[in-house]
Amino acid sequence: MRVLITEDDSDIRLTVQLALRAAGLAVDAVSDLPAADEALYVNTYDCAIFDRMLPAGDALSYVSSKRATGWAVPVLFLTARDDPADIVTGLRAGDDYLVKPFAVAELVVRVRSLCRRTPLGGAAVLRCGDLTLDTGRREARRAGVLLTLTPTEFAVLERLMSSPGRVVSQPDLLRSGWDEMLDPASNVLQVLMAQLRRKLREPAVIQTVRGLGYRLEPKGS
Repeated sequence: MRVLITEDDSDIRLTVQLALRAAGLAVDAVSDLPAADEALYVNTYDCAIFDRMLPAGDALSYVSSKRATGWAVPVLFLTARDDPADIVTGLRAGDDYLVKPFAVAELVVRVRSLCRRTPLGGAAVLRCGDLTLDTGRREARRAGVLLTLTPTEFAVLERLMSSPGRVVSQPDLLRSGWDEMLDPASNVLQVLMAQLRRKLREPAVIQTVRGLGYRLEPKGS
């Protein structure tokens, strides 16, 4: 499971980051909304944590605008704004609301719960050429034929299918497939990719971009 933290207080950002990583989650941490926007464009997350008041504006407005486009990642607002009206407004825009100061253990439990939640609007069905990935049923098919994938293979394929035609870095794929970050120098990802390519059959759809990562190119219809 992977989480994005957007928090401009460096001490809080580091505390949350370390606590979630200690709990076995993959974590990216940024300090403002433009950086969050870039991270959300490039990566796939199971949960996002936002401080309400950030240098570029109110994260609540940012989340509300993204919700209007169909964005469905579960959101926890982390803020010092403890007025009941603020809490109600925050819960309407997001999925959870935790007031500072907070207990780190409580934050971890809440984030884990959000990561397991089905995204708003139901589970997604990803399509790329003749490949389909039903994230709710946890089923992958090619040309209508059901594929037998391990949970890790499914997670890595899901990450590639979330960005078809674009290079996904090796560290990004490692974070997607394994709860703990593995050494990028190991060959575990290369072994998994060989297995995944064999199961996906010809024509090949996963390309190796030397020195950068992997790219999924749609084939078939």
